Amino acid sequence: MKRWPVSILLALILSLWLLPASAMGDYKLLIKQSEQRLLVQKDGEVIRSFHVALGSGGSKGKLQAGDRKTPKGQYHIMQVRDSDRFHLFIQLDYPSVRDAINALKAERISKADYRKILDAHIFGQLPPQNTTLGGAIGIHGIGVETKDKLEIHQLANWTQGCIALRNTEVEQLSRYVVKGTPVIITD
Repeated sequence: MKRWPVSILLALILSLWLLPASAMGDYKLLIKQSEQRLLVQKDGEVIRSFHVALGSGGSKGKLQAGDRKTPKGQYHIMQVRDSDRFHLFIQLDYPSVRDAINALKAERISKADYRKILDAHIFGQLPPQNTTLGGAIGIHGIGVETKDKLEIHQLANWTQGCIALRNTEVEQLSRYVVKGTPVIITD
């Protein structure tokens, strides 16, 4: 397997994260998995805080499709759209370049899939959602809010790898984000 020079990889990653300020808006989202919190930050200060439900597959970062884990790392908002199933869906640019590099090194994706993910990020497009890494990761509501769903949402991590908020909360969150808003998911 060919090893990429670290300097080239770091330069590429840095160039991808240097988006124009207008694409990033004024806000940043920080998701702390251990606290089940989503923080909206502006200039380093917390503006809003929401309780979230995460992937039911455990606290380790997402490695492959179907593992029901929430990814860890730095992502960006790609789009905000209505959803019949989840009320509102805020799509992330998962898998990231870092996810692709790690997967290529571990031989979990092919060089062709790595290149497709890399190209998508270079050109500001949504990365392929059908690789072995999975896709369709975002921040969403819970759909029709019943007493049972609200209780499950409060007590358990129930998603397939996404970040879930109550419907009114995801609507409130959507006011702070634009395409390019940074989303950092940590332990």
